[in-house]
Amino acid sequence: MIAHELVPLPDYADEVVHGLTSRQKTLPFKLLYDDRGSQLFEEITRLPEYYLTRTELKILQGRAIEIVQAVGTPVSIVELGAGTATKTGTLLRAFARRQIRLKYFPVDISSAALEDAKKRIREECAGVLVRPVIADFSHGFRFLREIAGRKLVLYLGSSIGNFDWNDAVAMLRGVREQLSPGDGLLLGTDMVKDTAILIPAYDDAQGVTSEFSKNILVRLNRELNANFDLDSFRHVAEWNQQCSRIEIYLESMNRQNAILGAPHIAIKFRQGERIHTENSYKYTMAMVERLLCVSGFKLAESWFDENRWFGLHLALPNS
Repeated sequence: MIAHELVPLPDYADEVVHGLTSRQKTLPFKLLYDDRGSQLFEEITRLPEYYLTRTELKILQGRAIEIVQAVGTPVSIVELGAGTATKTGTLLRAFARRQIRLKYFPVDISSAALEDAKKRIREECAGVLVRPVIADFSHGFRFLREIAGRKLVLYLGSSIGNFDWNDAVAMLRGVREQLSPGDGLLLGTDMVKDTAILIPAYDDAQGVTSEFSKNILVRLNRELNANFDLDSFRHVAEWNQQCSRIEIYLESMNRQNAILGAPHIAIKFRQGERIHTENSYKYTMAMVERLLCVSGFKLAESWFDENRWFGLHLALPNS
């Protein structure tokens, strides 16, 4: 008799089963960011409809010196969810001009993205020491304690907007618990604005966002031996004014069944039934201040673009 080795299930399998068998089907947004998902998101950031990246970059380019002065030096830079670090060079160069030895710690779950980040920063910022950190934030932020000296933690791109309120607070509290007096947080938030600007940013004309959204099903097909038919789902982006967020769904275009091969579970879909995959919260300043306060921070200073579409906020740990 030949013994067959059992392939262990991914650690997210239980979350997937629970989400897809719930009354409102859901999938955890973190599954969007495998290597292919990270590549697609980088493409999204360059789309004409996706104003967030270029608007935040404009703030960094125009206010980098002010940010450095507000933070002070010397300091190490730690970027959570760094991706390929497309915006970070501007800020790193501003800090490097004020201190002799600058260390940059890009943190991400994608090793491929971190390799790109390392290459990019070494090319753009000669002399900056790049120390990539592979980490899943669901396992906490203890790695911050291992970084000696004063730290400025970057959480840019309105990534905090992916989290529901309680999860956002828990995430920022997790960061706060690992910080010391003198450390800081630079938080990016997308601000509330007209839906004519918001919706196209999450549903572009070229369909890149749709491909990014459906990539979560590609991942389940590959890693859980599922059989989702991508052509039977459509990408949907809607504004929920009451919750102040863009909601992203995959909508079943017909009645169908999908099988999760590992574990073996059949998922039934009605026509029009949706899988909720992601949120993107849009903030007012009152929301930003409250979020920081309940997470153990105090707002020190904020910087905006000329339209106040996007904000960067320097927060310091409450003593």
